[in-house]
Amino acid sequence: MKLQMHSIHFEADQQLTDFIQQKVDKLETFYDRVVEGEVFLKHNNSDGIDTKTVEIKLFVPGSTLYSEANAPSFEAAADGAVEAMRRQLKRYKEKQLAH
Repeated sequence: MKLQMHSIHFEADQQLTDFIQQKVDKLETFYDRVVEGEVFLKHNNSDGIDTKTVEIKLFVPGSTLYSEANAPSFEAAADGAVEAMRRQLKRYKEKQLAH
């Protein structure tokens, strides 16, 4: 799957991008018709608490799936966003098979 990484207002290191790429690639086991994806990495400093946000957009035929997660680290946020996307992909696939 072709995946674009966007780190907003900072430069993400190679280890982080490899980690997220590996996690998102595993999503293809749940639905193999994913065309491409985008990942946005952001720092949130709201209320004096430094949190990280990971947003994942996956483009599938006829739709775009989106998930977002906040956590103290990018790795934890990526895990949350990937888990939310996994549930969406399974639901989307079941809906496609029902038609």
